Amino acid sequence: MNNTSLPLTGVSVVDFTQVYMGPSCTQLLGDYGADVIKIERPGTGDLSRSSIPDKDGPDNPIFLSINRNKRSVSIDTRTPQGVEVIHHLVRDADVVVSNFRSGVMERIGFGYEQLHELNPALIWASGTGFGEQGPYSHKGGQDVIAQAYSGVMWRRESEDIPLSVYPTTLCDYTTGMHLLQGILLALIARNTTGEGQKVEVTMYDSMLHMQMQEAGMQLNRGYEINWASMPLSGVFLTTDGAVCMVGAFKANPLHDISKALELEDDLSLHEEYSTLEKQFEHKPQLQAIFRARFATNTTAYWVKRLEEQDILCAPVRTLAEALEDEQTMVNRMVLEMNHPTAGLVRTLDAPIRLSQTPARIRRVPPRLGEHNAEVLREHGYDEAAIAAMVAAGVLQ
Repeated sequence: MNNTSLPLTGVSVVDFTQVYMGPSCTQLLGDYGADVIKIERPGTGDLSRSSIPDKDGPDNPIFLSINRNKRSVSIDTRTPQGVEVIHHLVRDADVVVSNFRSGVMERIGFGYEQLHELNPALIWASGTGFGEQGPYSHKGGQDVIAQAYSGVMWRRESEDIPLSVYPTTLCDYTTGMHLLQGILLALIARNTTGEGQKVEVTMYDSMLHMQMQEAGMQLNRGYEINWASMPLSGVFLTTDGAVCMVGAFKANPLHDISKALELEDDLSLHEEYSTLEKQFEHKPQLQAIFRARFATNTTAYWVKRLEEQDILCAPVRTLAEALEDEQTMVNRMVLEMNHPTAGLVRTLDAPIRLSQTPARIRRVPPRLGEHNAEVLREHGYDEAAIAAMVAAGVLQ
């Protein structure tokens, strides 16, 4: 396979993103063939290069996990020479992507109107916390903050469970994928119009949009549906772990659960459990029965019993267990890279499977400023000009 077989071959991306939301988007652009030029701060680079103490420093696993298929240019954009270089890159680019706080790109001279004048076909894509306008527009976008503002953090199985932070960066990833979708839509539109446009996504909107079903009930019926509170679903401890069970999508799931759990009585025949409304009313009693039964045997035993009755279920795995799972291997989700400083690195592959033009690692994650000279030479700078910028500290 050569580069021309990838769907985004020929698409040039100037990438100002950092941390997770933006880089998760631009990595996928690179995985499918785009030339992603990552703009980084001299000396420090992307904040994820220093987000955790690690023996590999700026090439730690956090950074490496979301920055393959990119080239790094470490340049001081506060200098006139740095601005000039960015302008050279933008004139030849298809896409500029950022995930700074609202207004930052404009303040440093790279806002949509400013860059559109240089390149009318440019797609200018921005991911922020809350957008350019409104009472929260001045606030920084951060995953946990978006969880809190959007209602996601408040929603839990029951009100007696303490409020807490969702431990995976749900908002960052979701918004990054919306940013990716917006860029791809804009590229498709440009094929027809020949013109670029502004693409904007916010963490706040992404989290609200994730709750479409719940919002539909709240807006139209005045109450909130809570999938975690369903009376025939839950997580139950076993003798050696835990089972997640979902009693739904069947005519009488409680009958089948009663059979799977080897109960003496069919609970669905009891008057107090005969309808979903009554099951909600008597949920504590039902769940107590479930907990007592699950506690008598192993996870594997109960998964087998539930699956025999076609009840949706799963063992509750740790991330380490999931990464070693046979299904993960069959799906080829773990891949290996040889990095010049970090050595052998294991990371996750792209989750989108294309039969004819699959994602491919063309470049391992870059060292800070690794491609300074290479990229500038491609954009018309000679060796003397590059050396002068290095000497002046514009390039590091």
